[in-house]
Amino acid sequence: MTDFMVHFLICNILIGGAVIIILTARRIFRHALSGRMRYNLWFILLGLLPVPFLPLRLSGFSQFFPLSAGSGIFSAPNTADGKTPGISPAGHTDWMYDFTLSVSSRTPSAAGLILFCIWICGTSIVALLIIRSFLRLRTLEKSALPLQNREIRCLYRRCLKEMGIGRDIPVLSTAYLKSPIITGFLKPRIYLPIHLISDYREEEMRFMILHELQHFRHHDSIAGFLMNLAAAVYWFNPFVWLALREMRNDREIACDASVLRMLKKEEYRAYGSTLINFAEKTSLSSFPFAAGLGGSMKQMRQRILNIASYEKPTFIKKAKSTAVFLLTFLILSGTVPCLSSYAGDEGRYRWDTSSENVRYADFSSYFGKYDGSFVLYDMKNDAWSVYNPESAVRRTSPDSTYKIYDALFGLEAGVITSENSFMPWDGKIWSFEEWNTDQTLASAMKSSVNWYFQEVDRRLRIASVRSFVHEIGYGNEDTDSDLSSYWMESSLKISPVEQAELLIRLYNNDFDFASENIETVKDAICLSASETGTLYGKTGTGRVDGQDINGWFVGFVEQPDNTYFFTANINADSGASGSTAAEIVMSVLSDMNIYTQKE
Repeated sequence: MTDFMVHFLICNILIGGAVIIILTARRIFRHALSGRMRYNLWFILLGLLPVPFLPLRLSGFSQFFPLSAGSGIFSAPNTADGKTPGISPAGHTDWMYDFTLSVSSRTPSAAGLILFCIWICGTSIVALLIIRSFLRLRTLEKSALPLQNREIRCLYRRCLKEMGIGRDIPVLSTAYLKSPIITGFLKPRIYLPIHLISDYREEEMRFMILHELQHFRHHDSIAGFLMNLAAAVYWFNPFVWLALREMRNDREIACDASVLRMLKKEEYRAYGSTLINFAEKTSLSSFPFAAGLGGSMKQMRQRILNIASYEKPTFIKKAKSTAVFLLTFLILSGTVPCLSSYAGDEGRYRWDTSSENVRYADFSSYFGKYDGSFVLYDMKNDAWSVYNPESAVRRTSPDSTYKIYDALFGLEAGVITSENSFMPWDGKIWSFEEWNTDQTLASAMKSSVNWYFQEVDRRLRIASVRSFVHEIGYGNEDTDSDLSSYWMESSLKISPVEQAELLIRLYNNDFDFASENIETVKDAICLSASETGTLYGKTGTGRVDGQDINGWFVGFVEQPDNTYFFTANINADSGASGSTAAEIVMSVLSDMNIYTQKE
């Protein structure tokens, strides 16, 4: 919740920038923009406002088009007997110790909860005000009467015909309005104030009816609904309120322009005079989802100035207006990845999946009920095979797989050494017998002994841990939670793709660490050997409230002429353990003839 609120507040800064861009475009290109296109610019902003709540990723489109340039898709291999492979282990794996402790579900931080409650309360208050106005509108509907004035009814039918509207929209009279309005989504209605009916002048009434019908033609009631929704959700953002005010004003200007396009040039002055004559009588409607002739005095002045300078748009001006709109749209559409809930946090790794050496694999039959991903890198051919690319770039807690690098940090800092990695057991009784004894790096890695690596971190101190994590670029590099558990379903997170890339860098010693330390870590994670090669790896399990929800198996297979790097991650409400992830990997590697366990 805290992450979302921080992301949401940052998005509001970007939205403020979008408002400034639109206001700037309106000002710079005021002579090029038509009244309608000026109004349409605000719909770009309305399209951006929902984005912070949506999981959009533009770079993710490649997964929907896997046969596009530079990528391909291949199916998982069948077993030798022609049966579809499952998730049973390919051989005996007595090295597969996967001990882990359960952690409790994290509760939202107080600050995040407070911010969320304030936002919800504000949204609720604005929503209640809108509902109250809506109820007033319902009262208006009940008190309004069908229009009785025959002359106005005849004029209304002529206006419908003039605009080519075949739908018969009811016209009602009411004493509770100062200016005409049109409202309603499925059942639109036009309301005329009684005082305007009693002061009937045909030309002025025609202008007002045409104005309301233009609102109907352009679905302005729906735009009113969207504006009210935006006001409720973004009630605290002054830029959004400014934008909505300007949008309502531009809506009326656009409607004026649409009416003027229907009139003769000599009628422009009369239309403007109608606004002036009724300026004192009209007012901005307080009803939601309604559009009308009225507005504030400031808005009236601006509209009259626009009417006075109005000229019917030429083809060139229409082209310029469209170009300005498209340019603004392209500029603001570039903010979508930043506003998106996927891109707004550190929850996803930005990996270029369009490269020619990335192929998509269908290994779903191995994963069964588990959601997850599998990543394989063929070093000799510089080729990636990825199952479920969306999941492959999603960051999650590394759990015990992080111990590979924690061991490396301890070796680099001299906390432990290749010759002496011994740590005595302090006598605390743990759930696993293997933990209740003195440890070396090899035994601690094999049995995934938490207290051993926690002691390494304690001796390193948090500053050194953060420095090493940043130096190798480990995932989101977030070690801000408790020093004893930051890698266990806590702040530190990494994606399967990043796990594979780090293993490659470890193997090649791109970290420029002592080669002896690299070899010591490799020895610690060496699991088994067979005729097909040597298997290195580490499991990891995220256990929350007693349920295994996050399983890892990462490592590589070293062959005489090639090396394959792999990572697998599975997620579920229960049963998603590192052992299960290892079983999946072993089946895949066996069926691909990369590594087969000894019988």
